[in-house]
Amino acid sequence: AHVVESGGGLVQPGGSLTLSCAASGLTLSDYAVMWYRQAPGQERYLVATISGTGNFINYTDSVKGRFTTSRDNAKNTVFLQMDSLKPEDTAVYYCHAERPVPGTPTYWGQGTQVTVSS
Repeated sequence: AHVVESGGGLVQPGGSLTLSCAASGLTLSDYAVMWYRQAPGQERYLVATISGTGNFINYTDSVKGRFTTSRDNAKNTVFLQMDSLKPEDTAVYYCHAERPVPGTPTYWGQGTQVTVSS
């Protein structure tokens, strides 16, 4: 079982990108999915969270109003829509799937690079 991110790339400031986190070998609706990012020389930190049902969503303050996470459980995929991108959003973005059950496996994707630059 694994999750794979896609959709990263180079975009100008003010532009938009949509990242996808596609799961294989697991039922993603059983998992909360977190989006993290890591810029060079910095620690990985949490950007957005969406519960398995999609009823709970949370964002870090720096992306509120610009980023939107959603999920399509029929497609076993979670999305991160990123609008009004800024150079400081440049980072490798990771999705992480975990169940609220202690001791169960969690899944990290390999990451996708997002670069915001003119």
